[in-house]
Order: sequence, then C-alpha cells, then structure tokens
Amino acid sequence: MNESGDEDLARVGLRGIRSFVLRGGRMTVGQSKAWDRMWPRYGMSVAQGLIDPEQVFGRQAPLNLEIGFGMGRSLSTMAAAAPEQDFIGIEVHKPGCGALLADIEQLELTNLRIYRADANDVLDLCLPDASLNRLMLFFPDPWPKKKHHKRRIVQSAFAQKVRGKLKPGGLFHMATDWEEYAQQMLEVMNAEAGFENTSPEGGFVPKPPERPDTKFEVRGEKLGHGVWDLVYRRSES
Repeated sequence: MNESGDEDLARVGLRGIRSFVLRGGRMTVGQSKAWDRMWPRYGMSVAQGLIDPEQVFGRQAPLNLEIGFGMGRSLSTMAAAAPEQDFIGIEVHKPGCGALLADIEQLELTNLRIYRADANDVLDLCLPDASLNRLMLFFPDPWPKKKHHKRRIVQSAFAQKVRGKLKPGGLFHMATDWEEYAQQMLEVMNAEAGFENTSPEGGFVPKPPERPDTKFEVRGEKLGHGVWDLVYRRSES
C-alpha cells in the first residue's frame, strides 16, 4: 500500500508532456486527519499493478472512473446516489484527495477508491482492458494558450486508450466550460474510430442528470459561462 500517497507522483516526471500542473497548497486540519484515517483503506497505488475490481470492492458491479475529481464533492455525490455501482477517482492534488476521504468517512461510502497519480499511469498499469462501464472527465485543464494545446488531455491517442478500458457499450463522458476546448473535444471524438456520439445530431448533449453541479460550475453559470457535455459510447467493433 502506498501509505504516503507520494510515491506514484514520482513517476510524473518520466512523461514528456503533462496534461496537468502540480499545484501547491496545504491540506486543512480536517483533510489531513481524514487522510491519516482513511487513506490506508481507500487509497490505491500504481505500484499495486493490475487490479481485479471485483476483488477490490468485494463484489461484481458496474465500474465508473473519474479523472481529475478536484475536491471530490461531485464524485462522492455520485457514489452516494448509486450504491449499487463502484467508483474509482484519480487526482494528483493531495488536498482534494483529503477532502474526498473526509466525504467518504462522513457518508460512510464503501463503493469508492482513490488514486493519487497520473491518470495515464493508472490507465496503463492498473485497469484491466474492457473493465469500465463509464469514464468521466469533467472540467479538465483547458490550457487556453495555443502553444499549450498539445497538453490538453483529449487527444486521439488518449481517446483510444480510454476506448480500450471501456466495455463495449461503455460511456466516455466529458464536460468543459471552455467553448473552444469543447469544440476541439467534439472534433477529436467525432473523428475517432470505435466511438459513437450519443447525440443524434452528432454534437453536444444536455447535461446528464447523474452529473452533479460543482461549485465552480454554479459560480460560472451565475457569471454567464456556458458548460458543454459530450457523451460517447464505445462501439462493439
């Protein structure tokens, strides 16, 4: 077990291009205490290698993965609302992991586990192929400057990596409040083999009811910011 939660981040520098920034920031007292109490049970390590989800959760159930859960409130909300499903969250920022662990404790969730690691490492080394019913990517870093667009996580190679981890019929759900990035996501995904856009018009979809509003999203909507959701289904072939 990766008890400190730091070892997996040592791998980050091995990749040429990162899709995220390792921000600073201290944990609150509550987050730190939740970390100490809950991480040994609910924290997962890349060093554990390929997992068996049925063994991890002690049952066979639909499996959902969220990449970049931030402070974790939307993920804990989804896990609490769907106790018949299992959830794995990935986040590199320790305060967010601490906040989610506090939610897990308060809500007495048993269907949620956490990686503090690069999502690419988790996808490459930890998740079996065709194991996910849904992969969620909500409000990833938009990297607004054109010279940084290569850092955006939604690229063709990443889409195919996601496809390999989804079961046939599994869903890849993305959301962003950056319109230009939303258009790029649409272009990338509509061009990818092995995916079907769930929008009949081949565009964006209304916000699915299972995606909770985030504080960030609510604040943005009050300022007139839009949010765009995209949901793609892995085709059988």
